[in-house]
Amino acid sequence: MIVLTVLDFVVFAIFAVNVLYLLLFAALSLIKVPAPRAISKPSRRIAVLIPAYKEDSVIEECAKSALAQRYPRRLFDVVVVSDSMSEATNNRLTRLPKLRLVVVNFERSTKVKALNAAMAEIGDKYDIAIILDADNVVSPTFLDEINAAFDAGYHAVQAHRTAKNMNTDVATLDALSEEINNSLLRKGHAAAGLSAALIGSGMAFSYKLLRDLLGGTNAVGGFDKALDLTLTYHRIKVAYLQDTLVLDEKVQSSATFSSQRRRWLSAQCHYFAVFVRDFFPQLFKGNIDFCDKVFQNVMIPRLILIGANFIIAVAVSLANLSAAVKWWALLVAVLLAMMLATPRKLYTARLAKSLIKLPHLFLLFAGNIFKLRNANRTFIHTPHGIK
Repeated sequence: MIVLTVLDFVVFAIFAVNVLYLLLFAALSLIKVPAPRAISKPSRRIAVLIPAYKEDSVIEECAKSALAQRYPRRLFDVVVVSDSMSEATNNRLTRLPKLRLVVVNFERSTKVKALNAAMAEIGDKYDIAIILDADNVVSPTFLDEINAAFDAGYHAVQAHRTAKNMNTDVATLDALSEEINNSLLRKGHAAAGLSAALIGSGMAFSYKLLRDLLGGTNAVGGFDKALDLTLTYHRIKVAYLQDTLVLDEKVQSSATFSSQRRRWLSAQCHYFAVFVRDFFPQLFKGNIDFCDKVFQNVMIPRLILIGANFIIAVAVSLANLSAAVKWWALLVAVLLAMMLATPRKLYTARLAKSLIKLPHLFLLFAGNIFKLRNANRTFIHTPHGIK
């Protein structure tokens, strides 16, 4: 009995730390953080880098939106890295005015290799490098808004990535997850004066900084996590641009959702193992941003946190109702955090209908915990193209 009581206390404490973290940053996300404004005329040269691995169905829309910028045309280049795309697609891309096409053929493809190939091809004449995914779409003022952030003195910026599509239940839940991440890990952190989390696309960096960072990494998956931890280790803060939107295609099937989350979870575990050794040395140096990023990589995924909390609350209730009160209170707290972090625009009948899919996704996610071996050593491609 004593063993079960101690186990209950330990597991509850672990869950409670995770829930309190989410609740804190969900509340902070309600604070409005003003967007930086340009203080000078555009003068920075910008390279928009778009790695495209088997992205024939979406790359042209992305490239066209990147080219259709209000920013002075002489000051930016759009560079598509074509990896395993068809000759017909490459020919169509070459006909787009001012687009630079870099064709690569890697034995083992990764986004880092594609970006390094692009930067080697175009040289070092740029001030800012922007990374987009091939399924992204940006507004005509996107580069102006990025440039304004660099006017404000930032060297690393994350734009607000948001859903392009919510055409299936899974896509709707994926869109919800992304916006909750935006609230907790970006907007809430920015309100607290902490570094916002990178997300893999819609990112901008000082060009030489990105070149040096990518030159020192061989990441297969989760390269954004490697960048995040490395930047904060060197005390370089990532700014979050809440009003600078990047439309991003959400996964549409349970199978793709499971594969994508497996890749993310594997990268999370991998980079925690790589950087945890620096946690206490950096903590003693007062590097809170870095320690916060390390903690994020060991946090319980939200879907697992909620599902497991519910299962434990029910199980403990059957054995000892008084001991279960704290578990039900914790479940209410984590659901409150999720509600606070969810933008009002997503409170729709479509979302309510999609919630019925959550138990199935929970089981898929839980199953991924046992399939992480070598997942971070293999490039797992997420197919795109809205159906």
